[in-house]
This record gives sequence, structure tokens and C-alpha cells, in this order.
Amino acid sequence: MPGNIFSELSLVIALGAAIALVMRLIRQPLIIGHILTGIIVGPSLLHLVKSPDTIDVFSNIGIALLLFIIGLGLNPRVIKEVGKVAGITGVLQVALTALLGWAGGVLLNLPRLEALFLGTALSFSSTIIILKLLSDKKEQTRLYGKITIGMLLVQDVIAMVALLFVTAESGGHGVSIIQLSYLFAKGSFIALPLLIIGNLVLPKMHKIIAGSQEMLFLFAIGWGFGSAALFEASGFSLEIGSLIAGIALASLPYTQEISARLRPLRDFFIVVFFITLGTRLGFSNIHELLPVIVFATAVVIIFKPLIVLIIMGLLGYTKRTSFKTALAMAQVSEFSLVLVILGNRHNLIPANLVSVLTLVALISIAFSTYMIIYADKLFSVFERHLSMFERSRPHFEHESRRHYDLVLFGYRKGGHEFIKVFKQLKKPYLVIDYDPEVIDGLEHNKIDYVYGDANDIELLEEAGLDKAKLIVSTISNNEVNVFLMKLLENINPRSVFICHAESVKEATELYELGASYVMLPHYIGSEKIGAFIKKSGFKKSEFKKYRDQHLAYLHELYESPLDA
Repeated sequence: MPGNIFSELSLVIALGAAIALVMRLIRQPLIIGHILTGIIVGPSLLHLVKSPDTIDVFSNIGIALLLFIIGLGLNPRVIKEVGKVAGITGVLQVALTALLGWAGGVLLNLPRLEALFLGTALSFSSTIIILKLLSDKKEQTRLYGKITIGMLLVQDVIAMVALLFVTAESGGHGVSIIQLSYLFAKGSFIALPLLIIGNLVLPKMHKIIAGSQEMLFLFAIGWGFGSAALFEASGFSLEIGSLIAGIALASLPYTQEISARLRPLRDFFIVVFFITLGTRLGFSNIHELLPVIVFATAVVIIFKPLIVLIIMGLLGYTKRTSFKTALAMAQVSEFSLVLVILGNRHNLIPANLVSVLTLVALISIAFSTYMIIYADKLFSVFERHLSMFERSRPHFEHESRRHYDLVLFGYRKGGHEFIKVFKQLKKPYLVIDYDPEVIDGLEHNKIDYVYGDANDIELLEEAGLDKAKLIVSTISNNEVNVFLMKLLENINPRSVFICHAESVKEATELYELGASYVMLPHYIGSEKIGAFIKKSGFKKSEFKKYRDQHLAYLHELYESPLDA
């Protein structure tokens, strides 16, 4: 049996890698490839998975690791910052979507209980899909990312209550206020000790836990999995347990190191989760259920985001933040499938409804993956039509956005030296980069950053480029620097702009556009060594001193986690 399980998993992973390679070659999201792999190896086609329970264990490990790492980045002050909007929007979105789904189901001649299951299932969004994509885009710490994560937490709590109702209904009795109060008290009884230990006890054990890399890794795994198992054994989901485990450690100084060490493990197991999700998708009786499938898909992809957009607009958020949050919620949750499968097992709903939800899940996950990845481009297309969803004076985002006097584009080519200067100036500064390795290093060094493309106007607006006093670009692409120069002339003509050029022609063009100074690396190096020769002559001893200084500087760069 162990050999069969190993062969099974190995075959699935090998096929998944091949399909992922094809998806990469055709420039499509890897998540879609993983789900397609699941469909191919599942019962719908090849039926290669003979031990689904074993593979489920691997997928649960991926879920726990993903949510644990996300929790590590959720400092309690972040929860406080977005708690109100996440609570209001999350509750109203679930209620209104469920009501819309129920009403539509009744109009499509579904029995009222089936329509209620349909509406409730459509109201939940996929925690795993959203957090994986936000994490890949490095946008979980941006405003819309924090609000989205907060809404997912609210949904998870409501989902647990819904599960309690299903269990009670199957037993022939209802759910009382006492049961709900007990559920809340039990969750608090587990979560509070974890938060207290994480904030008061563990900081005093820093040398014991973080003194050894192996110990730190084992502690992180034990804490995350142990907390998830504790919550699951108490009747909660392992997702909530993993997330709270991460939040409990979020204020510790070595959370970045824990995250970095767990990410490779997470990436492997989360692939298994997406493949497992694909194996569960069935396609029986599609033609008979087509009206319900079309309606349910429209609710998830169109109306659910529209509900979020309207609510957040009324709460005073900008149309960009509202739009990107809304797009993130446009899919069916993995919990929705669990809900309808449980309802079917207890003979509350027929198997047909499970088929409807599985297909809607596939369609909505595929659509939302593209929408989240290309959210900024979609916003630029629909921006002029979104003004109706924004107050004349949106309050929260502008008040909370920090202004930076100094902005650096690109870190790899000379960014280290500029960061040293920025620190000496003691002015707030920001780094904008598109390299995930650089972003990880900036996080490790607690340097404010924005992950994104320098050509993204919306991202630049959020970064506060219109208020910056000095902007430096080490990017070697001349088109990007020309774009930045022209943009600054329009939104911030008083700023100083220093940029990079590869040739005299490029430098001349940038100067003519208004650049304050253009760096020509080859000329700067030649000019600097030429000045040294004039000053020191041909004395080898002077060159040795100069060489030793330069070598020490290079060692400093090499030892930096950002430049290694």
C-alpha cells in the first residue's frame, strides 16, 4: 500500500509539472494548470488517484502552511486598521449574496431548502485561491489585500455557523443561541492563550528558539500544525487555526525568517491542494442543470463583486481599492463544496446540486484567477465607469496612505548605496521593485516597499509619487525612465529625478525631457578612477589602499541579504 501511494503521488506530481511547464510556455496562471491536472488524474478522465484520503492529507498540509505564513504577516494593528470595513462588508456581502442566490434558485423552481443551500454556498469565497494569488503578487500588505483577508476571516466564522446549522438540521433539531455562544466561547478559549503566549512568553525565549536554524524551523512547524490540529479537533476549521497561529507570532522579530524557511515547503504542498481540488470536480448531468449553472456563475462572477463594490464605495473607499477587493471575491469557496457535499450526505439536498457547485467552482476559480492577476489592467479599462461607486471625497485610503519624500525604483543596480544615503537623510523612503527576491530582502530588513511594475500608473499613485521630493531610478530600461520623467513632469514637476542611462544618446534625451541628473555607469567609473590617477600618480601602495577600501565595500554588499 505505501508503495502504491508513493507511485500515485509521484505520477500526479510529474504530470502536474509537465502541465505547469505548458502553462508557463503559453503564459497562463499555474493555478489553472494545477486544477487541470486534478481533472485529468481524477475520476472524470484517467482516474489515477486511488487513495484520495492520503492525498487530502498532503493538501491540508499546504493549506495549513499557506495560512500560517499569511498570519505571520498580519500584525494585530493591521487587523484593527481594517476590522470595521472587513466586518461590515463581509457580513453584508454574505447576507446579500445568499439572499440573491436563494431568490434566484426559487425562481428556477428549486425547493426552498435547496435554494438556501445554493445561495449560502455562492456567498463564500475561496480563502486558499485568494491568499495564494495575493501572496504571489506580494500584495497581501496593500490596503485592498488587508481588507480582503479580513473579509475572508469573517466568512470563515459565518461558514462555521452554517456548518453547525447543517449538522443540527440533519439531526432534526435547530441551532440555539446557547450553542452559538458556546462556539464563540470555545474559540476564544483556544485563541487567547495562543495570542498571550505569542506576545508575552515567546519574545523572552528568543535565544532558545532562534538560536538554531533547525530549532526555529521545528518550532514553527510544531506551533503552526499543532494550533491547526487543536482548532480542528475543537470543531473549527484548520484554516482558522493556522491563521491564528501565524497572527500569534506576527509581532516576533524572527517571523520573516520563519516565512522564508517555510515557503518552499508551502509551495510544494499547495500544488497538491489545487490538484486535489481538480479531482473533485465532476461533470454529470450538466445539460439538465444548465440554467442553474449559468445563474449561479453570474451571481459569483458579476453580482457578488458588484455587492462588495457598492458597500465599500458607501463606506468611503476609493474606486480602485473597492474594485480590486471586489474582483478578489469572485469565486466559489472550497468550503462551499464541503457544505453541499455534507448536505447531500445528510439527505437534505440531491446530488445534482453538488454537480452544479463543482462546475461553478471550476468556472469561477478560473475567471477570478485571471481577474486578480490582471486587476490593475482591468481597473484602467473600467475606471471611468466606476466613479458612481466612489464618494466625492473618499476618506480612508488617502488619510492612511503614507507619504514618502524619497522613492527608489529598482534595487539591484546600486540601490544599496542610495538606501544608505536615504537613512542618513532621516527622511521616509520607499523602494519600488518587481523582483520577488528583492522584495523578500526588503521585508527582512523592514524597508517600506511596493511590489509592482514602474509602468503601472495606479501603483505609482498609491506610492505617493506626486508628493515625493527625490525620485531615483536605477532601472536600465530607457523607455521606463522616459515614462517616469514624463509622468513626473505632469504630476510632480518640482521633484528631483535621477535616473540611469546606457548611452550618451539616452542620457541626452532624458536631460532634454527634464531629468535632474542622468547616471552613466561606464563614464562615472572611468571619471572616478581617472581622478584618482591624477591625484595619486603611479604609486602601487596608494592603489593598494584604494583597492582594500573597494574590496571592503564589496564585502559589505555581498553580506547584505538584499545583495547576496
